[in-house]
Amino acid sequence: MTSTLIVGGSGGLGGVIAEHFAGRGDDVIVTARDKARAEAVAARIGGGTRGLALDLGRPETIDAALADVTRIDHLVITAVGQAANTLAEFNITDAVSAVTMKLVGYAETVRVLRDRFTPQASVVLFGGLAKERPYPGSTIVSTFNAGITGLVRTLAVEIAPHRVNALHPGLIGDSPKWRDVPNPPHSAQTPIGRLVTMAEIADATDFLLRNTGVNAHDLHMDGGLLAT
Repeated sequence: MTSTLIVGGSGGLGGVIAEHFAGRGDDVIVTARDKARAEAVAARIGGGTRGLALDLGRPETIDAALADVTRIDHLVITAVGQAANTLAEFNITDAVSAVTMKLVGYAETVRVLRDRFTPQASVVLFGGLAKERPYPGSTIVSTFNAGITGLVRTLAVEIAPHRVNALHPGLIGDSPKWRDVPNPPHSAQTPIGRLVTMAEIADATDFLLRNTGVNAHDLHMDGGLLAT
């Protein structure tokens, strides 16, 4: 049975990705900072899915938190920390926390699990379109999402022959953040005439994990927004 770990799998998008893999019979683990939340999401998904507490913002705890994970075919890290942080009102604590979680926490998770990867194991790290389309208050978000590009390129060398790719979504129309917002930004600008969906992001994640020719790649899921 394929073993799939979704870090950040208790959130809206992470939960949909976890459901995607559990629905096809994978042995799925979802994580959240709070163990009770992770276990509640795992119970809702069903199919033997289990929940695990993991805090990427405290990278020194990751090794111990993942001690019971013994085998990995697919690793997906979706966790985000995207609070706006303008230079005019710059919050250093929030900035350090966000960068630590997104870059140090992501890298440490891969390091901890590397020796437990199966021969065909692969990794998908989530960034975001803010690296290409910054907005007021996105300085730290744009920076750490751009850092994901550098991270996958170096990891592709360091963990070879295992593959690692990045997925950078734009706004996701049916996500909890945007599904009830009338006329969300960018929807009229995309060539497809709408925002991408969580199901489409889950399918793209699956593609990056299973296609053995794709490595060290940035996949932008934006409905073609970058072409406009």
